[in-house]
Amino acid sequence: MVTAIVLLKAEIHRIPEVAETVAQLPAVSEVYSITGDFDLLAIVRVRAHDELADVIPGGLNKVDGVTETQTHIAFRTYSRHDLEAAFSLGLADS
Repeated sequence: MVTAIVLLKAEIHRIPEVAETVAQLPAVSEVYSITGDFDLLAIVRVRAHDELADVIPGGLNKVDGVTETQTHIAFRTYSRHDLEAAFSLGLADS
């Protein structure tokens, strides 16, 4: 599984509409409105790296109202469970 974190800028008056449209794309699992230089953050999950070309420039970038994207590829996923195991001292809970 390949996970991409995509930051999006959108036309100000269309942010809610853009978010809803992006959230409906099959490979998009989550969309967040955020503060900072970008308006939205989308989590994209695909089976193979090559599929990102279909999802991001082939789909997400074509959503009306999207003006810019910046894509970050995740190397490794850490869940709460993984982090607890990584930092565990091996002591049993009392």
